[in-house]
Amino acid sequence: MAERSLKNKAISGVMWSGIERFSTQGVQFLIELLMARLLLPSDYGLIGMLAIFIAISRTLIDSGFSNALIQKTNCNQDDYSTVFYFNIIVASVVYAILYFSAPLIASFYNLPQLTPITRVFSISLLISSLAIVNRTQLVIKLDFRTQAKVSFSAAIISGAVGITSAYLGQGVWALVWQSLTNFTIQTILLFYFVRWIPSLRFSKASFNSMFSFGIKLMITNLLGTIYDNLYTLVIGKKFTATDLGYYSKSDQLVRFPTNNLAYIISRVSYPTLVNLKDDDEQLASAYRKFLILSSFVVFPLMIGFAVLARPFIIVLFTEKWAGMVLILQLLCIDWMWDPMCKINTNILLVKGKSGLILQLEIIKRIISVSILFGSLPFGLIAVCIGRIIYSLISVYINSFYTGKMIPSLSFWRQMIMVAPYVLISIAMGGTVYGVSMLIPSMLGQLILGTLVGIASYYIFARIFRLEALNELMTIIKLKLCKK
Repeated sequence: MAERSLKNKAISGVMWSGIERFSTQGVQFLIELLMARLLLPSDYGLIGMLAIFIAISRTLIDSGFSNALIQKTNCNQDDYSTVFYFNIIVASVVYAILYFSAPLIASFYNLPQLTPITRVFSISLLISSLAIVNRTQLVIKLDFRTQAKVSFSAAIISGAVGITSAYLGQGVWALVWQSLTNFTIQTILLFYFVRWIPSLRFSKASFNSMFSFGIKLMITNLLGTIYDNLYTLVIGKKFTATDLGYYSKSDQLVRFPTNNLAYIISRVSYPTLVNLKDDDEQLASAYRKFLILSSFVVFPLMIGFAVLARPFIIVLFTEKWAGMVLILQLLCIDWMWDPMCKINTNILLVKGKSGLILQLEIIKRIISVSILFGSLPFGLIAVCIGRIIYSLISVYINSFYTGKMIPSLSFWRQMIMVAPYVLISIAMGGTVYGVSMLIPSMLGQLILGTLVGIASYYIFARIFRLEALNELMTIIKLKLCKK
């Protein structure tokens, strides 16, 4: 009975987490579409140059304590308050460092206008640090419905601010005002809905109990953050702001379906799998469901997106963004493996192997940096191809160690699990490409290609009886029966 309750809660969590991410990101996509038509690729390039500094700062501010709170399971007021004050202290220190180092950042890129942009844009770090604990409490409760309300509301309001600013000709500052508004609204709403107030107490014992777990995870996340944003740093330094704008926008578009789905599955699977960590058989069964569900959605989305990249960009973003077509196509192949990597990491995490995760990340990042700098002399396209090579290596390393702990989840067994979804997605992509070549209009290619892609993938999934489709149909039927 308890297992069924947990499963229902997990399914509900996936649903509401999905609503939060995709409704919010869907609104943000429409907003970004309008803003991209008003702004220049170089405006996005300027913000992209700050990405690594902001991302590292956010990782330091959290320091792995959010996951430590989740992993602890029985948190009290002292735990929450301690993490709250720690987040604020670190955020203040980090902001001060960014404020005074802003001229150095501007000098590094040889762009003086980055000094004021850095100082203002970084204020979002202080604002968001106030609500980290509130958001974590919602994650622990699997209350993604409330998070959906918060994120959606913030996206609408900040989007209106951003579009208005872009329309008024404020250029890159429109992106700055949009970001600050988004974090401000989210923080206000999280305090309104969660109704949690910290006590005037910082517990050293509570801090120490979470620090050993959190610090390893922080270093792991820091390495991942540096790697994920190292490309923007290097591309911004090596190439032009326009090139970085193409790359940043492509990466952002691809992250919409892949990284968001990985995020949904990851944050729902982590607390769910924690409850099964002592039963390897149930743990493997739950993992398998998460894996095939993500594969069922991500692989066709990415391959279909790659095939329709040109009409998508020309129709929605206009010809001034045409330079990002090939970049977008390559990043689709890169990011399609991301959910698989993240779910494998969750298995190690629920087993308490934060030290092993750290070791693996160090090894993988050494490989990735080597690939990055080895491909850099050959141009931006070579850099994107290098990312695909690294993604495949990362999948192998993560799943290899998962398989050592749970033999039924070895690398080759996982590849067998996802193989049908890869093959059918490729077949769908070939069908879409063939049909789109018969249509001269870019708009016609985009519309008909999308419809053909959805229809052909569903038909292939039915013919080959994909397990994930059956799972989804069962869930939908259960939901309809309840109504």
